[in-house]
Amino acid sequence: MSEKKCFTDSGIEIKRLYKKENLPASFDSQEDPGEFPFTRGVQPDMYRGKPWTMRQYAGFSTAEESNKRYHYLLSQGVTGLSVAFDLPTQIGYDSDHELAEGEVGKVGVAIDSIEDMQELFKGIKLEEVSTSMTINATGYILLSLYVALAKQQGADLKKLTGTIQNDILKEYAARGTYIYPPKPSMRIITDIFEWCGAELPKWNTISISGYHIREAGSTAVQEVAFTLSNGKAYVQAALDRGLDINQFGRRLSFFFNAHNNLFEEVAKFRAARRMWAKIMKSLGATDPKAMMLRFHTQTGGSTLTAQQPLNNISRVTVQTLAAVLGGTQSLHTNGYDEALGLPTEEAARIALRTQQIVAFESGVADTVDPLAGSYFIESLTAEIEEHALALMARIDGMGGSVSAIEAGFIQDEIARSAFDYQRQIEREEKIIVGVNRFQVNNEAKIPVFRIDDSLRQVQTAKLASLRNRRDPAIIDRVLQTLNDRASSDENIMPVVIEAVENKCTLGEIADELRSVYGEHR
Repeated sequence: MSEKKCFTDSGIEIKRLYKKENLPASFDSQEDPGEFPFTRGVQPDMYRGKPWTMRQYAGFSTAEESNKRYHYLLSQGVTGLSVAFDLPTQIGYDSDHELAEGEVGKVGVAIDSIEDMQELFKGIKLEEVSTSMTINATGYILLSLYVALAKQQGADLKKLTGTIQNDILKEYAARGTYIYPPKPSMRIITDIFEWCGAELPKWNTISISGYHIREAGSTAVQEVAFTLSNGKAYVQAALDRGLDINQFGRRLSFFFNAHNNLFEEVAKFRAARRMWAKIMKSLGATDPKAMMLRFHTQTGGSTLTAQQPLNNISRVTVQTLAAVLGGTQSLHTNGYDEALGLPTEEAARIALRTQQIVAFESGVADTVDPLAGSYFIESLTAEIEEHALALMARIDGMGGSVSAIEAGFIQDEIARSAFDYQRQIEREEKIIVGVNRFQVNNEAKIPVFRIDDSLRQVQTAKLASLRNRRDPAIIDRVLQTLNDRASSDENIMPVVIEAVENKCTLGEIADELRSVYGEHR
């Protein structure tokens, strides 16, 4: 009888048994965590010093409603906020724009102006909390709003900590919330790097995202390869601008997905750290902190099922273990009901408790990189690195990520993997519990959290009031200054901050740059 063959989701064959002779040449039994190339982690003591930052991604409806959820999460033990924005905010439209109809407040919070930002963080001192904002094409505006609010609170900008995602390349390849063409988008990102280097030294200026690449259907190997290729493109753009890699490199962060194949995911995180350290060294970094791959993880949204949704609690637990065993710096765990809608308060609480149980009851945080030295894990780490490097070499041969995206290569690779994965499910070659095996006929109904469409009217009324209370001459002047800056080589960030402080709306600022750069089609 022939022996059954097993493969990871990336198609890497898994041996029946791993022995000492399977250890790769890259395995170094003397490697310490916190030392180049950081395979074992970026800190010598990892979670023995303090646990990873526990975030819950939240944002919906109005700023006032989201603010209530943030206060609830902070009271339940969240140690960092993570803001979700609605689609109009993500693509630079005010809530009263005709294209915003039906989308206001649906997949995140609606932010149109500084007044919304004030409500969003009411009662929360920005100097005392780390805030992650999942925002890309309009990242420069949301960061400006955050900075303007911090200044109003009297905060020391040098102490502000947090992250803006600000990763536009993966939007072209996997997600779609872009506005401007690639080249001007890269210019905006390097403006942010430059300005934050001087004014916001503790802020993570970008979160280079594999998460959405994986959600679009990529494999773990592709997630690593495409994400790190995008990272190289951002670094090269900053170097071309004359920025110091040892300075901006310290503020680069990454964002990865955690899926269900526990060991492949752990090996993926370890391989990515090692690869990035070597990449940054080859690009000229000499500061070890500029070579560290620090990353946030979110459990896999695309792995959640609408069928038997309570099963998702178990899936999220496995994914949480993968992220922690892989050495994440912060983590968001999905609610069990997110295949049905936005998470209810109960689902968000259970998701947070999952992190807390792993952190304080499981023992996995007691030692650094507990799976190191496993014949299987070390072999799989090396194989993922080998396959990812080969894919990156193909992208380099095309001229880098921007060229590979413009040619459609990355998009096609992701689509092919997504198709193969779905075909495996339909053929029952891959078992999804409750979907293609172990179904039930009568499922209990799960309460679903819904947003009322009337929210757009609320936001529209706020915008009308705002526009009636501001000075049109000041608005015209500051928007013209922004246009001039965008048309020159000057950094746009100071004038964007001035614009939001003077009550320019997000849509007005985005439109001003549309008039200069056009839109990507």
